[in-house]
Amino acid sequence: MDSPVPVNRPVNRRPMNRRAALKRAGALAVALGALEAVGPFSFAPQRVGASIVPSDIQFDISAFLAVPPQDYGTGVQFQMPPVHTVFLTAALERTPTRADQAEMNRALTILEQAYPWGATHLVTFVAYGLPYFDRLPGGRNGGLVAGHMPRLASDASRYVVEEAQPGPTDVSPANPTISKFRYNVDVRIERNDMLFTLRGDNPGIVSDVLAWFAGSNKLRGRSAASPAWNGLISFTSSRHMFVQMGLPKTVAGQHHLSYANFIQPQSPMWMGFADQQVNGAGPAPICTFAGAAAARLTTAAQGDYFDNGSIQHLSHVILDMLQFFDMDNEMEPPGEDGVFSERVQYMFHAPSIAAGHQDPYADGGGPALLPNQNRGPHYAERTAQGIGTAGGKRRMGHLSCLQRTSRAADGTPLHIRMDGPGFDAMDVPGGASVPKLQFTIFVPTAEFFRTLRTSQASLDLQDKYAVSVEDNGLERFLTATRRQNFLVPPRRHRAFPLAELT
Repeated sequence: MDSPVPVNRPVNRRPMNRRAALKRAGALAVALGALEAVGPFSFAPQRVGASIVPSDIQFDISAFLAVPPQDYGTGVQFQMPPVHTVFLTAALERTPTRADQAEMNRALTILEQAYPWGATHLVTFVAYGLPYFDRLPGGRNGGLVAGHMPRLASDASRYVVEEAQPGPTDVSPANPTISKFRYNVDVRIERNDMLFTLRGDNPGIVSDVLAWFAGSNKLRGRSAASPAWNGLISFTSSRHMFVQMGLPKTVAGQHHLSYANFIQPQSPMWMGFADQQVNGAGPAPICTFAGAAAARLTTAAQGDYFDNGSIQHLSHVILDMLQFFDMDNEMEPPGEDGVFSERVQYMFHAPSIAAGHQDPYADGGGPALLPNQNRGPHYAERTAQGIGTAGGKRRMGHLSCLQRTSRAADGTPLHIRMDGPGFDAMDVPGGASVPKLQFTIFVPTAEFFRTLRTSQASLDLQDKYAVSVEDNGLERFLTATRRQNFLVPPRRHRAFPLAELT
C-alpha cells in the first residue's frame, strides 16, 4: 500500500527560478515556449463584473468571461473565450490514494486562491481517460466504476465514456483508402490517464502555473508549495491554443508564411472565419450526463456521482493551409478553388452565404464574421444531390454535415466546441512548425461524438451521390494526428474521482 503523505499543512520547499523548474519538465517547458512565442502579440481583453462562484459543471465558463456577447456590427453574436489555453496530458505511475486526492484538492484550492477563477486570471479543468478508471479497484468493469458510471440511455450495456476511434477520414490502418495530400500522418489513439486544461487571457499567468506544476514553489511572486506529486504524475504532452481576432494573421506574418497575405485580418481562426458564434454551442447542462429538458442521452440523474460530468474529446490536427488556398507549393499563387466564395462553401453551406471582396484572396477575400445558420439535419443531403446549389453542383459544407446529428429535436446544439489555432511542430513530418487546430469538445457521450465525427465526414452521402472529395467540406485539409476521449467529472469530484470510495 502507498504510504500516506501529509498534505493538509504547508510544505517547506525553497522557491526556485521559473526556468529552472521547467527545465526538468519537458512537456511543461514546451508549453512555456509556445506561450512565449505567441504571447507578446496578444492582448488581454477588458473583462469586468465576472461571477465569482464556479459552476459544478467544470466547463461552464460563460458567467466568467465578463464580456457580453458582441456582434461587431454584423448582427450575429460572438463570444470570445480566454485568449490562451494549454492542454496538458499526463500519465499516472501508480493508482492514486486518498492522500493523493487530498493533495490534488489542496493544489487546486491554492491555485484558485492565487488566481481567482475566470478568464482574466485562470480557469482550470481536470479530466480523466479510461486508463485512469482501469487503475481503480476492479478496473472499468469492476463494482466501483460500474456502480457510478452513467450509461447510454439507448443501450444500458455501454458506458458514456468509451475510447476514441479513428475518424472516417483519418489516416489509419482502419481506413486503408484514406490519404492526405501533404500531411499523411497516421492518427494515434492516446492512452493518457489525465488531462489538465489551463485557460486565461494573460500568458504570464499560465506560464506561472506551469512553473508551479514543475516545482517552482511560487505563485504570483509568493511562496506556495508546488503540488506534491510524489512520483505520481508525469506530463506526456502540451498543446498551446490561442484565440483572438487577428492573431493568426500576426503569427503568419511573424513566421513569414507564404500565405500570410491571404489570412483574414479580423479572424481568430487560421481558416479565416470566426468559430465563436453564440448560437453554435449548447447551454452547458445539455452537454452533461444529466442532460436537460431538450435532451437526455444517458441514465444519469441529478444527484448522481457524475451527474454534471461530460465527455471531453481532445484531438490534435494539422491544417494544410496551402491546399486550403489552392496553392501547389509555397512559391505558387492561390488557385481558383481558393477564392473566398469557395472557402465559404467548404466551411459553412452551399451555395456561398456571403459575397466576397473584389479581390477574392487578399486579407481573406471577404468577411470573417458570418452567421452559424441551422439549416437542419437534411440540408447536407440536399446539396449532395445538387439541389439548390450553383449550377446544380453536388457539394457539402462542413457545417451542413455536422448539423446532420449535432442538435436536439428542438434545434439546441448538444455540444460546446472549444477549438482554436495552434502553431507548433508536434507530429509534423520534417519537424517544422505549422498551423494547427487544437480541438476539444464537450458532449454528453462518447458515442455522440463518434456519430458527430461520422456526420462531419459524410462519406455515406459522398458515395451515395458521387460527390467529389474536393467538394466535401474541410476533410481533405485536416490531418488529425492524436485523439482521446476523457471524462470531465463535476467540479466537486474533479480530484481523482472515486478515490475516496476505495
